[in-house]
Amino acid sequence: MSQSSASELRLEVVPPKKIGTNLLAAVCILLVLLIARSFWHGQIEWSVVKENLFARPVLIGLISTISMTFAAMGLGIFLGVGAAIMRMSENRVIRYIAIGYIWLFRGVPALLQLLLWFNLALIFPTIGFGDTFSVRTVDVMTPFVAALLGLGIQQGAYTAEVVRAGILSIDKGQAEAAAAIGMTRFRTLQRIVLPQAMRVIVPPIGNETIGMIKLTSLASVVQYSEILRKVQEVYYVNSRVIELLIVATFWYMVLVTIFSIAQFYIERHFSQGWGAARTSEKTKAEVPA
Repeated sequence: MSQSSASELRLEVVPPKKIGTNLLAAVCILLVLLIARSFWHGQIEWSVVKENLFARPVLIGLISTISMTFAAMGLGIFLGVGAAIMRMSENRVIRYIAIGYIWLFRGVPALLQLLLWFNLALIFPTIGFGDTFSVRTVDVMTPFVAALLGLGIQQGAYTAEVVRAGILSIDKGQAEAAAAIGMTRFRTLQRIVLPQAMRVIVPPIGNETIGMIKLTSLASVVQYSEILRKVQEVYYVNSRVIELLIVATFWYMVLVTIFSIAQFYIERHFSQGWGAARTSEKTKAEVPA
């Protein structure tokens, strides 16, 4: 037998690791198909799902969910940046206030914070400045305000640590050089440190924003009319619980998908030039002098 014939008869040996991976993939596909089949043949009135997918109450809840997401994240980012700067202050009082804020609001569950804010009138019937100005707390602490404070203040505690990590990722030499030419600390943060730190800050903030979309569902317990609250109001009437929950699931997935795409482009914007700079540095290091 010639050498060419022997090579033709040679069998390809598939590595055991590849066989196991392919088998696992096949099992996963089978499970997905079985789950999809179960839902399709289950006692679900898909016509009810289709009917309520673009119903007015559901769309109102969708708009409320988006509004709360942006409002709570805006408040969280504002408080987080401030707390991060305070956390790195040389003044002990300011630093420990920031540490206490982060410790407290990261430790208390979000649902509990929502309930505390919503029931604030039980311990403070009025809010104001003595006899000069005073309003009833129940008039101020609406479901929107309670949800905003409960979600936004907690988000600020988490954002503070993200921002601090981003600031610490920047070489101290740049801040020292800025101080040497007379730049104030605030100007250094604004012009030099934070623009570079955004590459580190943006990805976790994007993840937190996506998490906030789902976290707004907790606001239903304080009667805020977000999407989960709205579908609950509908299924209390028609008793089609699963169908309406599928509607809410669909819209949450749509929002998460849109925000994930936006996060990808925002991250790419703040990472421009970083990969090229790293590659250039590596190439220079490999080239002999």
